[in-house]
Amino acid sequence: MLLNNTMKNPDILSPQFQENPYAVYKEMRDHHPLLFHEGMNSYIISRYEDVERAFKDNVFSSRNYDWQLEPVHGRTVLQMEGKEHSRHRNLLNPAFRGRDLFEKFIPVITKNVQDLIAAFPKDQKEIDFVAQFATIFPIGVIVDMLELPKSDLPKFHGWYTSIMGFLSNLTQDPAVTEAGLKTKVEFESYMLSIIEERRANPGGDLLSVLCTAEIDGVNMTDQEIKAFCSLLLTAGGETTDKALTLLFKNLIENPEQMEAVRNDRSLIDKAFAETLRFTPPVHMIMRQPLEDVEMSGGVIPANATVTCLIGAANRDENKYQQPDEFDIFRAEIDDKKSYTGAANHTAFALGRHFCVGSLLAKVEVNIATNLLLDHLQNIQFKDNEAPRETGVFTRSPKEMWITFN
Repeated sequence: MLLNNTMKNPDILSPQFQENPYAVYKEMRDHHPLLFHEGMNSYIISRYEDVERAFKDNVFSSRNYDWQLEPVHGRTVLQMEGKEHSRHRNLLNPAFRGRDLFEKFIPVITKNVQDLIAAFPKDQKEIDFVAQFATIFPIGVIVDMLELPKSDLPKFHGWYTSIMGFLSNLTQDPAVTEAGLKTKVEFESYMLSIIEERRANPGGDLLSVLCTAEIDGVNMTDQEIKAFCSLLLTAGGETTDKALTLLFKNLIENPEQMEAVRNDRSLIDKAFAETLRFTPPVHMIMRQPLEDVEMSGGVIPANATVTCLIGAANRDENKYQQPDEFDIFRAEIDDKKSYTGAANHTAFALGRHFCVGSLLAKVEVNIATNLLLDHLQNIQFKDNEAPRETGVFTRSPKEMWITFN
């Protein structure tokens, strides 16, 4: 294979990457479009055309999820291929892309936003946007969609945190691994009895829909439903949590665009789509080729793990004009396609494994942004200090103090 070794390979686990991943990504695209990372035991790709191919070409499978996701979630739709994958997508799509999303769940989303805004301090016009809104909001929505006890929200937040730690554990810290595996046992014990009861007495909630949904005479098993709920808790929570924080960070840093969105709320979807390109919440997704595959820079052997750098692909100069600028009016981003499998960014993946919850994320972000802009005027960083983004697998500020009128 022809890996580029003319200079020291950039390292996505290095302190330099933590400080500014986008500079490292550019070096990868320019000089190391394919490199092997020994610590991760993975081939890394960074150019848009290569990442797009890894998501769309059937030679790339999602078998890596057998070891990456199954230990904490159980077997999910992300691991499935062919007819099995199509059947499960068809079972899930009505709830996440159909009338149910708009008729049943928009009121749930709206109430969660209103409740969180009502809890903002009245005498002190400042909040940590992350702790007091973004991390609570999507988990609260999911708990309500499943009609689970809201009193268990701290428990769900703890499970969500430990599972995300497991998935982000690129250095294989044994304590993080143990916490994730413990969460699987706890979550399974919690959910299976509720699934059994919901099968016997279904209602109009999402969990009941999953328990009663049928395609070609086949229902989802209890373990499949539990695994999907676990996946929904983390994938749905993590992306929306970080996307909302990053959206507001980008708009505060670009006040003219903030003002444009405030005055024309139809621009929210464009601002979210550009945020997904410019600062994606998830920076990498893995794939596994079924045979040797030639990519930019060399050949990836069959059955190797491939790390597809979303954060790098979305800043590729060969795909976007001035990719390091945040621009909600960007011509290359079509917000009408950005939440579908035809998206012209890679934040939701592409192809057959395009994120089933992308439209839910769009609706959540749209409603939250609308209501926040209605209630908060003159939004600024506290002390004019922009928060630092952190993370490798996922990335966003850990806290973001803002002031408002």
